[in-house]
Amino acid sequence: MAAGDRFDDVCHPCASLIRCALISLSVGSLAALRRGSYATVALVFGLLAALLLFILVIVDVVLQTSATPGAFVILVVLAGLFVVGQWAVSPSIVRRAARVRGPVTAETNRWLYTTVEELARRAGHQLQVYHVGKMMYQEAPDVPAGRILNLPITRLNTLRRAVFKEILRGAERQENVVVNTHATFRWRHGLFAAFDFDQVKAFDADLYITLLDNVESVHSRLVRDHEIDHTLKDIMVWREEELLATEILANITRGYGHFYMISRGRDIPTTQTIYRLMFEPQRKKVYLSFPMSHVMDQPATLAEIERFKKTMHQHFVCFDPGDVDEFLIYTAGEKAQQEGRPTVEVPASDGKVVLKTADVMQIAGDIMGQIYARDFKMIDQSEMIVSLVPELPNGKPALSSGVERELQHAFEGGKEVYVVWACRAMPSPFVTETASRVFKNTEGAIEYFRQKGYLK
Repeated sequence: MAAGDRFDDVCHPCASLIRCALISLSVGSLAALRRGSYATVALVFGLLAALLLFILVIVDVVLQTSATPGAFVILVVLAGLFVVGQWAVSPSIVRRAARVRGPVTAETNRWLYTTVEELARRAGHQLQVYHVGKMMYQEAPDVPAGRILNLPITRLNTLRRAVFKEILRGAERQENVVVNTHATFRWRHGLFAAFDFDQVKAFDADLYITLLDNVESVHSRLVRDHEIDHTLKDIMVWREEELLATEILANITRGYGHFYMISRGRDIPTTQTIYRLMFEPQRKKVYLSFPMSHVMDQPATLAEIERFKKTMHQHFVCFDPGDVDEFLIYTAGEKAQQEGRPTVEVPASDGKVVLKTADVMQIAGDIMGQIYARDFKMIDQSEMIVSLVPELPNGKPALSSGVERELQHAFEGGKEVYVVWACRAMPSPFVTETASRVFKNTEGAIEYFRQKGYLK
């Protein structure tokens, strides 16, 4: 599943139906580890045995040439000493060969994080990905690329049903399957469903995931790849429709707890998050809470937040509110309006994009409302919240109202609440009374989670 760029023909972020047999997921990785261990041991002992043979041949030639008395006994003693030495040093050699020199991350091994499919394969899991849109084009070769949604609804439905029948047949022979599709479309036909309930029910997915991207990035791809009239408001509304439809579908077919809303990732693709949801269900699901808007001009604080996030990502399935954050375009639009500029340039996933100031301000209310709802939704799908409260250069805690509301929402929702209070000032009772535990630094939190058995 190319989750790093998981968008369909109209550049909408896709919902995915994922079916996987979680009961046997750990077998693949253990088998790979076992094979690697056997190969390492065979290599070490093979090389040492070859070295022993070479030494004995040399010694034997030397002793026979000089007619040394007791040459055979000397050879036996040397061989015995070498075997003892081999057994003494081999464990340290194996440990050194297998030692992890650092976590495999998007920075250390960027190509590995291209797709969920690649991650699964390298971990020993077989994963089949079906892209409904691409399969529909293969079923209808007469339709030009990018124009399949212009077909009559009846033909679209027929094509989709034919493709999903093929997917159902293939899924019977495969253990782990991802179906990349939509729940809804908002196109010239208006709003319409992109699935048939009987087929989705027959597929019986374990997970339903909706991937989100920032509105400016979706807009940029629509302009680049399609000729379709749209506004930023259209994208904001459609995104909510897609989320709601997918969640309702998941709750009807599987019940509560099988739907996840995941951001595409502003800087680093969230492929690892999806992989862990599928193949590592034992990992705790964590919502990362930290100040955002009022520390944007504090580089040292931002660097501390990034270190905190990277540490958490090493150990947990993390939901990061910063992966989708349209507050940036809101502030840019507000500034442009105050300065009387008709357009504003903002960064998108594929580079800079120019937006009309009026269009940005039209969705100001949607941006604020969706940030509020989206962050709470990610808390609801988590098992615990870990919040970082860093210290500002003036010595005051960087405790925002947003962080306080997130802590309160998690507490009232029965979640485990943890706070890293990295400040010299005493924490507020509004923090301590809702927190399961307060730590002085991230290292203390990690050690506590290890003692609780949350880290393997």
